[in-house]
Amino acid sequence: MTSRIFAPVLLACFTWAAPSAERKLPNIILLLADDLGYGELGCQGNPEIPTPHIDSLARNGVRFTQGYVTAAFCSASRAGLMTGRYQTRFGYEYNPTGAKNEDPNAGLPTREKTIADLLVSAGYITGLVGKWHLGGTAKYNPIRRGFDEFFGFMHEGHYFVPPPYHGTTTWLRRKVLPGGGSGRWISADQKLIFTTHMGNTEPDYDADNPIYRAGQPVEEREYLTDAFTREAVDFIDRNADKPFFLYLAYNAVHSPLQGTDKYMQKFAHIEDIQRRIFAAMLANMDESVGDVLKKLREKKLERDTLIFFLSDNGGPTRELTSSNLPLRDGKGSVYEGGLRVPFIAQWKGRLPGKTTYENPILSPDIFATACALADVTLDRKKKYDGVNLIPYLTGKKTGRPHDKLFWRIGNRAAIRSGDWKLLRNPRRGQGNDWELYNLSKDIGETKNLATTEPEIASRLRHEWEELNGDMIDPVWDPRRK
Repeated sequence: MTSRIFAPVLLACFTWAAPSAERKLPNIILLLADDLGYGELGCQGNPEIPTPHIDSLARNGVRFTQGYVTAAFCSASRAGLMTGRYQTRFGYEYNPTGAKNEDPNAGLPTREKTIADLLVSAGYITGLVGKWHLGGTAKYNPIRRGFDEFFGFMHEGHYFVPPPYHGTTTWLRRKVLPGGGSGRWISADQKLIFTTHMGNTEPDYDADNPIYRAGQPVEEREYLTDAFTREAVDFIDRNADKPFFLYLAYNAVHSPLQGTDKYMQKFAHIEDIQRRIFAAMLANMDESVGDVLKKLREKKLERDTLIFFLSDNGGPTRELTSSNLPLRDGKGSVYEGGLRVPFIAQWKGRLPGKTTYENPILSPDIFATACALADVTLDRKKKYDGVNLIPYLTGKKTGRPHDKLFWRIGNRAAIRSGDWKLLRNPRRGQGNDWELYNLSKDIGETKNLATTEPEIASRLRHEWEELNGDMIDPVWDPRRK
């Protein structure tokens, strides 16, 4: 791969200079939702579930209509987010789940510097609250990856409240219903629902996966979204007098589906119980975002704080009801529904409000933007894939931040070049044929143009191969014995 293809290495932006006493480093908050579909927020066009606090970020900032992540599922996407690099550059391609989280080779390679590593060196206090999912063993603990503080869990998921799930309505997958059979089983008090519609049983999320404070497990009885918000608000309160980076990684709206009584009552009008629980979880997270924003206002930090909000990947619709409309498919897929996510930035006084940004951006841009604002020096031996977004959002730069976007997930692959997207997304029993779509005319990827535009398909195939030649094979592969 040539430097021309990925021009946004931003060498000029990363010239090192020690922050002067006069220069105030901006606080940076990264709000990450889990498995939230593209079409679920009010500002994304969903009238069913109010999300006024998240919507306020878009109203007071910039909503990206073409915001992408680097992978269509949790762990690999977070690896790109944390490092500013396509995770395939360092062989991190798959998604450890369950006991595989304990594999000592399954995690963000320790040679890779995280955004927290770099911001600590620039004078920031750094905190992670929530889900990590970048390695479940000691060497991967966030405290060892640049975070001064960590409150959360290490694996892919966690129950929001432990059994017997007091104060919630809980929807769990089962391969076979209690007593046998398929369909739905509902308890007498209608607070526990088992369903066989996915054909599998709910993963053992909490096994060997405690809630940690730093490196020590703690007992947490509060509903997890509320507990994470409590910790995040406290982090802001304690660090209001110094520059901080807060990574608030909610596990909402990831399964298991568990909605608190308060929010279930709010959405009692939604007849489908699965959808009602999802709505309760999303509304709960939105209120939590509101609590974070309230604390910033209380501490008079709004104009000193750059906030990003996005999802780690598209929503798994059958599992959660999470809608990716008008996009095709969802989590795990390299169609738009798996990769294009809700994506918002707010920085009052520095970024324009009520703005929609139409050009494609990528989650590693958050890394690049943060490093540019902090005058961080990057390792020139490594290739970075993010772009400092601030000049584009303030009008100092025009054009597209990215000429091309690249994806590889096993035998699934995609490239976006301009408005054209070439992909292969084989499913069980299907071939590896490449498909071509013009996203400016066909956002839903309904009309495959590979046969009618063979020259464009061939060009993009060559460009994908060229980019892929700059990546490496997976270092860890769950399919290997």
